[in-house]
Amino acid sequence: MIPQVPQRARRGRRAAAAGLALATLVLAGCTQAQQRGFLPGPDDGQEVTNQTERITNLWVGSWAVLVLVGLIIWGLTIWCAVAYRRRRNDAGYPIQLRYHVPLELMFTLVPVVMVLTFFYFTQRDANEIEMHVAEPDYTVNVVGKQWSWDFNYVDDDVHEPAGVQSFATGEPGAAESLPTLWLPVDQTVEFQLDSRDVIHSFWVVDFLYKKDMMPGHTTTFQVTPTREGTYQGKCAELCGEYHSDMLFNVRVVSQEEFDAHMQDLRDQGYEGQLGVDLNRNEEEWSMRELHDEAGPRYTEGDDE
Repeated sequence: MIPQVPQRARRGRRAAAAGLALATLVLAGCTQAQQRGFLPGPDDGQEVTNQTERITNLWVGSWAVLVLVGLIIWGLTIWCAVAYRRRRNDAGYPIQLRYHVPLELMFTLVPVVMVLTFFYFTQRDANEIEMHVAEPDYTVNVVGKQWSWDFNYVDDDVHEPAGVQSFATGEPGAAESLPTLWLPVDQTVEFQLDSRDVIHSFWVVDFLYKKDMMPGHTTTFQVTPTREGTYQGKCAELCGEYHSDMLFNVRVVSQEEFDAHMQDLRDQGYEGQLGVDLNRNEEEWSMRELHDEAGPRYTEGDDE
């Protein structure tokens, strides 16, 4: 005798298959921006750094879960309003329940599980993003100031011309006059961030990452640019009257172009470093006394 699948089970499987097919079609029809959760990024889908995919997946996954939970809550709310609405022939008050242990446990445990799950994935990705290799391929020093940037190439001991505030923000062609930081593609770069005056925040928009810059405290992070191009950057911390003018560019190029640019800066006399000793503060301590490494360093090949 061949066991028969109940009709209800068959209908459930067909409904699940139809739902999966519909979800696949919807996702297949999404644009690149929609698939990225409308985060900044190139239209061709190529990742800008070695960390942008991780950040995007965390963002999109979190919103997918939140949308699903929202749909369930709204569905249950509407169902309760319809199923338990007052009928025409109803008299008196509905049955009053002082407590409902299973329901109360669910309302307590489900949010706790959700928060712990979000915390786990956030902490997991934050640890990877903040991890430092022991010997990065290149080191740059970024100095924030009201209201521009100075870029030092530590390994080559040269620097870009001192940054000047953008007075043409929003005007055509203004981006061409902004301070520009050059980076070699596919090289792990360590950023050492300092501030001369107030708290700033170094943010390359398409890198999907920002880091605060505090006077008297050096912060660091590492990233590997994986896509050549020019990317916009800005200060992400309200730092004064002309905060919106504190803009810059990041240009990711091949190693050959990067080396040629370093030589060009050297030929123009931009040798040495634009240090934080040019700060306007009058404190006696050295701006280099404190150094914050955002994550532990490891050597390639170390056991994870």
